[in-house]
Amino acid sequence: MSKKDMLTEKQKLFALEYLKDLNATRAYKEVYKSCKKTNSARKAGSRLLCNLKVQNYLKEQIEDIKSEKISNVTEILEYLTKVLRGESESEIVVIEGAGNGFSKTKKIKKSPNEKERLKAAELLGRRYGMFTDNFKENGNVTINFINDLEEDNGDEL
Repeated sequence: MSKKDMLTEKQKLFALEYLKDLNATRAYKEVYKSCKKTNSARKAGSRLLCNLKVQNYLKEQIEDIKSEKISNVTEILEYLTKVLRGESESEIVVIEGAGNGFSKTKKIKKSPNEKERLKAAELLGRRYGMFTDNFKENGNVTINFINDLEEDNGDEL
C-alpha cells in the first residue's frame, strides 16, 4: 500500500469516533479540538465522509464488527454437534430444601438432556438434507400428455 493510499492518524480517529454514533459533526469536533464552530465541523465532517480512503476504512471496520458479532455457519454447526454429543453444558438454578421458608437456590452445570440432543440432531440432519420426502431425479424424463377428455366420434361439439 503506497503512502498516498493510507489514512492520516486523525482521519482514522475520526472514522472510529464516527462509528460510535454515526454523528460526523461530533466526531470531527472530538478529533479536531481546534474546531469550535458546529457549522464548520458539520461541513468538514461531511467532506471527510466523502473521502474514498475514509469510506474504505469505515467499510473495513464495519465488516470487522459484523464478523465478531455474528455467528458463522461453522460456529453454529460446531455448537449443535457439541449439544448432540452431550459435550456442552448449561447452568441452571435449582431450589434445595423446599418448605418452611428454608429453601436456598444453587447453580449447577447440566449436560443436554435427550430432548435437547434430539433437537440438535434434527437441525443438523436438516442442514445436511438427510430428512427429505422429495425424490430427486437426475436423468432425462419424457412426459407425454394424453387428451382423453374429447371423444373422437366424428360429432362436433
